[in-house]
Amino acid sequence: MKIACFVRPHMGGTFSVFRQLREGLAPHGFNLDWLASGAADVLRQDVWRDERSRGEVVDPSGEMSPRRRAEELARLISERRYDAVMLNVLGDGVETEVARYLPQTILRVVVVHNITPGTYAAAKSVRDNVHAAVCVSPRCRDDLVRSHGFDPERTILIPNAVDVECFAAAAEGRGRGDGLRLLFLGRIEDNSKGVMWLPRIVAERLPTTTVTIAGAGPDEAQLRRAFERGGDRVVFLGAVPPERVPALLAEHDVLLMPSRFEGAPMSLIEGMAAGCVPVASRIRGVTDAFVEHGQDGLLFPMGDWRAASLLIRQLENDEIRLQTLSEAARARALRGCRQDDMATAYASLFHQLQADPPPVAESREFDRWTTPAGLRRPLRSRAPEPIKNLVRLVRERLTAAR
Repeated sequence: MKIACFVRPHMGGTFSVFRQLREGLAPHGFNLDWLASGAADVLRQDVWRDERSRGEVVDPSGEMSPRRRAEELARLISERRYDAVMLNVLGDGVETEVARYLPQTILRVVVVHNITPGTYAAAKSVRDNVHAAVCVSPRCRDDLVRSHGFDPERTILIPNAVDVECFAAAAEGRGRGDGLRLLFLGRIEDNSKGVMWLPRIVAERLPTTTVTIAGAGPDEAQLRRAFERGGDRVVFLGAVPPERVPALLAEHDVLLMPSRFEGAPMSLIEGMAAGCVPVASRIRGVTDAFVEHGQDGLLFPMGDWRAASLLIRQLENDEIRLQTLSEAARARALRGCRQDDMATAYASLFHQLQADPPPVAESREFDRWTTPAGLRRPLRSRAPEPIKNLVRLVRERLTAAR
C-alpha cells in the first residue's frame, strides 16, 4: 500500500513519529512518503538532504492561495497513485482541510497528536470526511469520543513508539558522572513545553548537578537570560539531529519535561528507552499513561516547580533509587513502546479500512472551497499568553482531580 503522510521534515515529535512509522511499516509492504505544502526550509537545509528524495513539497515558495495549494495536493496524490493519506491535525490547515475534497477512493486517516481545544476543533472539522481517527494517547481518544462526537468504533488508540533496541543499545554504555546529569530535550517554547519553569526547578540543585538544554525554539533567548540572571551554569546544545539523540540521552540521568500539554511526547518515550529517568508534568491520560509515578519515573502536578525541584533533590541523594528507576524505565519502554507494535497496529488498521472502508461524507468540489470554523483562528488565540497559560494550568489541575 502506498501512503502519503502530511508532514514536513523538522526537528520535532511529529516527524520523529513519521520516521519511526515509515521504517516500521516497510516490512509490512507499505511505502510511506512525506508530503507538505507551503514554504519549506527542507529544500535548503543540508541536514535534510537525504529526505528530499523521500517526499515532496507543493508550493515551496508559499505563493499560492490556500485553495490553489489544496488543488495541487489533490492532483499530486492522484498522479502518484496513493492509496491513502494520513493527516496530522494542525500540521497545516490546508493539509487538514484537503481531506474534505479528496476522491472517495482514497482512504483518509487523521492522526491527533495533542490535547488542546484547537487540536480537537480542527479534528472535528474533518471528522465526517475521514475513515478513521488515530489518537496517540488515551486522553486524546477519551476526549474526542466523549465530547466531540467521534465514533468509538473508528477512533483508534495507537500510542507513539520508538526503535527501543536502538536506544537500549546506546544506554548499554551508560556511565555515571560526578553528579546528577539533567537534560531537557525538545522545542524551547514556553506555552506548551513550560520551559520558563526550568530555571526555578533546578535553582537549588547541588553544585555537582549539571543541566543540558537540547533543542531550539522561539523562547531560547529568554531562557538563556533567565539562567544567566541566576548565575547558573547551563549548556545549550541547540537543535540535535535525530541520529544523535540516543547517545545524548545515554549521557544523562534525568529527562526534565515540565510541559503544559502534550499528546504522546516522543522525548519522554525515547528517554525511558535509553534509561533516562523522566521527571515530568502529570498530564492525565498522557504522561501518566507512560509513566507510573515512583516505579519507572516521577510525575509532579503541572506547573508545580517546587514539587519538581524536590524530586530532583531526592534523586541527587539517592543513587540506588535513580538506578532502580532507570532500569524500570527501560523495561517499561521495551514492554509497551516498541516501533514494531505501533507499525503492526497501523498496518492492521489500513488493511481493515482497505477491505471494508466505512462510509464518509461526500467529497466536496473545489469551487465550493470554504474554511471550516475548526480551522480558523479562534477568538481564544488572541488572548494574552499569560492568560492562556493560566487557563491551561487551571483546566489541567481540574482534570487531574477527576
